[in-house]
Amino acid sequence: MLRSLTSAISGLQNMQGRIDVIGNNIANVNTTGFKAGRVDFEDSFSQTLQSSSGATGSNSGTSAMQIGSGVTTGSIRNLYTQGAVARTGVDTDLAIAGDGYFVVRDPVSNSPFVTRAGDFRVDSNGFLVTSGGQRIQGFNDAGLTTIGDLQIDTTGKPAEAAADATLASWAIDGEGKINVRMSDGTQFTRGQILLQRFQDPQALQKEGNSLYSGMAAAGPLGGSASPTPEPPGTSGLGKIQAGALELSNVDLANEFSSMITAQRAFQATARIISTSDEMLQELVNLKR
Repeated sequence: MLRSLTSAISGLQNMQGRIDVIGNNIANVNTTGFKAGRVDFEDSFSQTLQSSSGATGSNSGTSAMQIGSGVTTGSIRNLYTQGAVARTGVDTDLAIAGDGYFVVRDPVSNSPFVTRAGDFRVDSNGFLVTSGGQRIQGFNDAGLTTIGDLQIDTTGKPAEAAADATLASWAIDGEGKINVRMSDGTQFTRGQILLQRFQDPQALQKEGNSLYSGMAAAGPLGGSASPTPEPPGTSGLGKIQAGALELSNVDLANEFSSMITAQRAFQATARIISTSDEMLQELVNLKR
């Protein structure tokens, strides 16, 4: 069997994987907080026909002769570059300007996740949640000491507030603090959104719904044993922009040019299979 057949088949398989990643990037061009993927290729095992040897006083040495056996996918990396920030005017829309991820918790399974998508809402119980119902984590007390589910209500209101005062309005500042204004004019800080960052974000795993798991392997703040999110603007974290969303970082021009390159490479490797088949046919027809 010709080695070129094996090499060409590996090329077809891996180019198809690249097209799949490009297709996913283009499909998510309007997904909030989406991070584009990139395929990195590596050459696979090579068959050594002759090993190299060093030069001596009477011999200049020989170089190695190897024939490769194709290509393999070395990695599929996510590009965690900052996406453009677009103003929406919606109070519950939050964008991170800089490094960091929102920490959320599934109230059913109690599983933690992180996300860059800040299209949040306030549910009927006053909890700040994602579109999928996961609760945003941060300091959930007025003293900013206890980490838990963030709830927007009048808990922790100052002693000078009227007994019958109700929640009139609220806003989130750049440091993630939830500032509540009461109907009698008094104000207080209800809680604070905390962010997490990672030494190796490539270790994060996509779970769908713009969520990532695998935080322990990615090297979070506070260590893998007890990860501890921090306030925005500290520990290298970015600030929060309320009333805005981070858009997808997919570059359509780059994706289309990559798609054309991958398509031509797929066609070229398919032609190798056709040529190898013709060579085998000639061998079979040597004796008629």
